[in-house]
Amino acid sequence: MKQIKTPITQAVIKDLQVGDRVTISGYIFTGRDAVLPKLVKLIEASKLADSGIDLTGGVIFHTAVSPAGVGPTSSNKLEIEGSIPALSKAGIKLHLGKGALKPETVAALEKYGSVYAVIPPVTALLESKIVSRRVAAFPEEGMEALHILEIDGFPAIIAAAHGESIYL
Repeated sequence: MKQIKTPITQAVIKDLQVGDRVTISGYIFTGRDAVLPKLVKLIEASKLADSGIDLTGGVIFHTAVSPAGVGPTSSNKLEIEGSIPALSKAGIKLHLGKGALKPETVAALEKYGSVYAVIPPVTALLESKIVSRRVAAFPEEGMEALHILEIDGFPAIIAAAHGESIYL
């Protein structure tokens, strides 16, 4: 497991290979379809520094931030993938998300000395905690049938109890 600390240097990027497992520490940016095009407009207008944002050696995680936590969104959405070349050129060294990128985006990462890493969706974590499964009823519904799962260490967050909610 390789440990990466932000800000990331070009030497660190050069040492990374496809398939490497990494842990990332330090400060990272988050953004997805609504905000990344706005960030690109600041870059294109040469107003990024005026906003107090320095992307040099940075990491951007394609996610939203909610009280329940964060999880990767699809990086190959038009607005997100379209931002990757400009953000890389502006200094982002590591893009975090999920999903395959187009060959031209992979080429832009190479051109600007950046990399892309996937964070397994929460379903991958949860799947690793399932010991056994069986269909209990309605098999005709396929994956939406009623299943019985045996789990071990399934993580969760209580979101509402005793009249209170993290969403209110």
